[in-house]
Amino acid sequence: QVQLVESGGGLVQAGESLRLACVASGSIFKINDMAWYRQPPGKQREMVASVDSGGTTAYADSVKGRFTISRDNANYTVYLQMSTLKPEDTGVYYCAVTAQTIRVRWRSTNYWGQGTQVTVSS
Repeated sequence: QVQLVESGGGLVQAGESLRLACVASGSIFKINDMAWYRQPPGKQREMVASVDSGGTTAYADSVKGRFTISRDNANYTVYLQMSTLKPEDTGVYYCAVTAQTIRVRWRSTNYWGQGTQVTVSS
C-alpha cells in the first residue's frame, strides 16, 4: 500500500501564494505519474496539474502561468506552487499518484490523499 499526506493548505487573500506538498510512503517500488486535483465547493473534482516520471508536466487552462508542479523523486514528494491565487481557486486539493508496490510490481495502481483545504478570499 501507498499512503499520501498533503500539507500547505490554508486561507489566503487573492493575489497571494501557497505551496502544497504531498509525501508518499509505504511499500513503494516505483512512482509513475503524480498529480494534483481540486474540488471546488459544489463542483466535481478536476485535474489541476500533473507530472510524469520523466518530468513532463501538464496543467489545466485555468492555472497555466500561475501554478507550477514539481517532484522530488528521492523523497517521493510532489509540490504545487500556486501564485496569484484567485477566489475561484478555492477548494479541497488532493494529491494523486500512480505507483507500483514492492509486492505488486507488475501493476500500477492509483492512490489518493485525504485532501487539504485552500481558501482564497477576495
